[in-house]
Amino acid sequence: MGVLILVSMMVTPTQARQWSLKDCIDYALQNNIQLQKTRINKLSAEEDVLQAQSALLPSLSASTNQNVAYRPWVASGMSTVANGYVQSSVDKVYYNGSYGVNANWTVWNGNQNRNTVKLNKLAEQQAELDSATTANSIQEQIAQLYVQILYSDEDIKVNRQSLETSKKNEERGKEMVNVGKMSKADLMQLTAQRAQDEYSIVAAESNLKNYKRQLKQLLQITDNEEFDVAIPTTTDAQALADIPSMVSVYNMALANRPEIQNSKLAIESSELNMKIAKAGSLPTIGLNASAGTNTTSMSNTAWGRQLKTNFDVGGGFTVSIPLFDNRKTKTAVNKAHLQHESALLDLKDKQTQLYSTIENYWLDAVNNQEKYKAAKIAEESEQASYDLLSEQFRLGLKNIIELMTGKDKLLTAQQNVLQSKYLTILNQQMLKFYEGARME
Repeated sequence: MGVLILVSMMVTPTQARQWSLKDCIDYALQNNIQLQKTRINKLSAEEDVLQAQSALLPSLSASTNQNVAYRPWVASGMSTVANGYVQSSVDKVYYNGSYGVNANWTVWNGNQNRNTVKLNKLAEQQAELDSATTANSIQEQIAQLYVQILYSDEDIKVNRQSLETSKKNEERGKEMVNVGKMSKADLMQLTAQRAQDEYSIVAAESNLKNYKRQLKQLLQITDNEEFDVAIPTTTDAQALADIPSMVSVYNMALANRPEIQNSKLAIESSELNMKIAKAGSLPTIGLNASAGTNTTSMSNTAWGRQLKTNFDVGGGFTVSIPLFDNRKTKTAVNKAHLQHESALLDLKDKQTQLYSTIENYWLDAVNNQEKYKAAKIAEESEQASYDLLSEQFRLGLKNIIELMTGKDKLLTAQQNVLQSKYLTILNQQMLKFYEGARME
């Protein structure tokens, strides 16, 4: 008995995890490869900011130079001068060494360096907004697929109800054939309708599996674990809820959508690029300082003594004034102006696209809500009509064609209710999302 229980436990399939819409979105925001790439871009932009800030500080470097030389024909008793010092020893093979520390600091270059810091900070913010834009796009795709799954699941239920009705009609037809009230040709039509309903169920189940596959692919889940979706309860109240005005949604979206904020930052970046380009015609002022010493084997002075006596410190400043740069600065300024004009057009284009998207969601929500109201009335009417047809058919007052036509009309009305209902809910959710609400 214990063995049978163990075997039964082994063959019992593990129930697939039920993914809610929130589960799908949370998983995608953490694991989507495209999103992870945008986060890497943001980290790269942060490094650019740190680099630009460091460029405001002086640079410091240390260097040494060691040289060995061979002079095969040396005149005896001669003295030579190297690095500004008299070398009293004369050798065929000798070396010279120098040691130095150098510092340079760009004091002013038309504020190019400071504007570069500001520019890189804007680029960092834009990288973050790029990530947010990608996240929004992924959430929209997930929501659309999720609602398609909900609709397909309900569509399967409707088709199964239709199949049960077809089976009852077929059984009733067989009884009527047996008592001579129906021909076998009419019975075959009822059988064909039952088979068509079975086919519709298979097609609807196939659509459901395909939508689940697409959602799993969007989440980039590659394991073999069975994937299923939690089916929440949807009500008439959800489909009949008030739809926000298009203008209010658009105004809210203008204030919080990352693609709009990104375009505004692009305009600021283009303005900074103009300032940087104009600085190419301004002077550059820099400070420099150095400390160094040198040694040579051609001196009778000890190595440590040479380091001390040859030590020197120097400093100075440089002023670079551009006079003629082969039109490089003017070209850079003109291109920066063109970039600014392009950024302004990009913002206008993004605003137009945003308005069009929201208008499309709003019109779909309004139209499908009206369709849903009409479809509910039509469904009730077709249901009552079919119930009457079914009873009249049983009494022999209606023929097989009228019965099948009535059933097809009822099925169409039920599917119209489902389609308009879920499209209304989807578009309402999209409008709320564009207002800034989180999808759940």
